[in-house]
Amino acid sequence: MPFFVYQALQAGGGKTSGELEALSRQDAFSKLRQQNLQPFSLAAKGAEAAEAAAAAAAGGPASGENTLNRAQVLLFTEELCELLEAGLKLDRALQVIEQRQDKSSLSGVAASARQSLREGATFSAALKKASPSFSDLYCNMVKAGEASGTVSKILKRQVEFLTMMGDLQRRVTSALIYPSVIFSAGIALLIIFMTFLLPQLTALLGKTGQSLPFATRMLIGTSEFFGSYWWAVLILLAAGILGFRHLTSKGDGRIWWDRTKLQLPIFGPLLRMRFYAQFTQTLSTLLNNDVSLMQSMQLIRNATPNVYLQSQLERISENVQDGAQLSRAIQRVQFFPPTMIDIIQVGETTGDLGTALERSAKSYDKQLSVVIERVTALIQPMVILMVALFVGLVAYSMITGILTTVSGLPKR
Repeated sequence: MPFFVYQALQAGGGKTSGELEALSRQDAFSKLRQQNLQPFSLAAKGAEAAEAAAAAAAGGPASGENTLNRAQVLLFTEELCELLEAGLKLDRALQVIEQRQDKSSLSGVAASARQSLREGATFSAALKKASPSFSDLYCNMVKAGEASGTVSKILKRQVEFLTMMGDLQRRVTSALIYPSVIFSAGIALLIIFMTFLLPQLTALLGKTGQSLPFATRMLIGTSEFFGSYWWAVLILLAAGILGFRHLTSKGDGRIWWDRTKLQLPIFGPLLRMRFYAQFTQTLSTLLNNDVSLMQSMQLIRNATPNVYLQSQLERISENVQDGAQLSRAIQRVQFFPPTMIDIIQVGETTGDLGTALERSAKSYDKQLSVVIERVTALIQPMVILMVALFVGLVAYSMITGILTTVSGLPKR
């Protein structure tokens, strides 16, 4: 009978640790609960070494030959999820995908992942090696499913997530088609005007000797500047973009940018709501399948691409490990909404935190759909308004200059 090493919270709030003998991980959880202990770390002896060996077996960079686009990643996940829910083992499910008639990239990914599994790698490590198209978020979510024994549920959640993101991208693209046409036409019109018409108009107005309005002088000066130094503008623009990407790619710059993205006026609420939905759904899935709270938090942290959010989750994990309840630890970081904290407190009081989080996840999914609708509805009028303001400003500058010049001409 295997031994399990655990760390747990006592009923009074203190911490304890030790070893116990149990038939399985679930049996170990049951024995700890009978002792009124809430485990936040539970692992079989030698499990970490086995996991490291499995990761080494799947080591090396992902194969570039098996690159998948977004639609193919979604199709692979859907097919694998359906096969697993039908009762097939993981190896057999991958074999079915490998034997697809079309012999697409999906077959190569399935074959590579299946080979890695046979060499002793975990499924998450096998996916990471099979194709670079599986993001760190995707692989860490699969790793969470392996820890809880719910790979099919996690894949189903990934299908929903990828479908939602694909739908969002399609809706945003559709919403941008009409504004993009208007924007392109407006830019083309401005280029033609400032390149051909404005110089002629400037020469004509200059002959009158009249003092032009400030707006007209600014327009003429801008046209002359871009006409003479357009190459310098392009260089500065490219340097600015590259410099920004470099500064926000690592260290404090990346933390600042990841935090700033969550505070943007329109897209910030969308990013926050997506994180809330993903956090509650993933944590409920893990807890409902007897994964310890600390291990669940670590897996969610690794599955979160936002560095700022990773730091918040790390603070929560440290507070929980020090003996604080999850609701109190989340409240301390001052990022999560009060409603979520209240739901977690109810779950802790009733002893059914996983179910409470699952209800919260459904609520945030609905709120996320509402936010997506609002964002896509705002994009089109915002772009049209920007183009209208820009074109209107140019038109105002032109007409003001012409009227001022005409009014200053001597009357016969």
